[in-house]
Amino acid sequence: MLLKEPACYICPMGKPIRHSISDLQSFAKDSSMLPVVALLLAATLWGVFWYPLRWLQAAGLSGLGATLFIYVGANLHLLYFMRGRGSEVKGHALPLLLLALSAGWCNIAFIFAMLDGNVVRVLLLFYLSPIWTSVLAVLFLKERLDRFSILILVIASVGAVVMLWQPALGAPWPQDAADWFALSSGLTFAIANIISRKFHAVSVQSKTAATWLGVLALAVIGLLSGHTGVGSISPTAILVALLVGVIVMYIMTMSVQYGVSNMPAHRSAIILLFELVVGAVSALLLANESVRLLDWLGGGLVVLAAIGTARRQAYD
Repeated sequence: MLLKEPACYICPMGKPIRHSISDLQSFAKDSSMLPVVALLLAATLWGVFWYPLRWLQAAGLSGLGATLFIYVGANLHLLYFMRGRGSEVKGHALPLLLLALSAGWCNIAFIFAMLDGNVVRVLLLFYLSPIWTSVLAVLFLKERLDRFSILILVIASVGAVVMLWQPALGAPWPQDAADWFALSSGLTFAIANIISRKFHAVSVQSKTAATWLGVLALAVIGLLSGHTGVGSISPTAILVALLVGVIVMYIMTMSVQYGVSNMPAHRSAIILLFELVVGAVSALLLANESVRLLDWLGGGLVVLAAIGTARRQAYD
């Protein structure tokens, strides 16, 4: 039965508050916490993802070995994802292949960086990806940068210079392999984003499948190349890696998809920055990792640029 008159409700403080039915429906929709919880869950899991990776490494699984078994587990979901999508894959074979290669390297490079680098520094360098995305969007999507976008790029670039500054060289430069992996992960993440935006008609399920299969394929190629092995592995390590793929990777992926699909993009982008907080706290508590002052200063500028980009999306 529809109520035509405003209904009376009691607020937590015990005072009556009157809302129309439409106002209540709008309030319930806008105040739903499920998308927020989903994004916070995903950010938390990504922020501590380094820990099972390092545990697996200590148990005998190299970076590529851990990647192999994690994504074998993740790809078990493809039987469900790809039902009835054969024609879509055939019709978009090239973009899905490019997405698989870029997203595949993005994930592998991120894992390598997390295994060998400082967790917070790796996350901050990865979050330079908006710089690459903006540049690539101008080159390949013919997007134009306004003054605000240019300002955001300048802020993020200054943050990158501060973080990468090498006093001995007198110039910004990655300090080790972990830096290179983190930067290349952010770059290929941007490339994957550009491909996804260019071919927006392709379903999320097909894009997710391409990503997971791309990681698995590159891991297999890397292992077959003979440059690294899977090490002396215990069955427990293999089981843990498979479970990380089947459960954790699936939850992270689905949580992000649900969150970003049910709230404005600028809000979801800001909430996902919680990953940096989780990464910093977990690295300090679990690995006793410290962060240089220059990393905090440069990283602060990177985060400021990310927040500025997210807020700008609210007005586009």
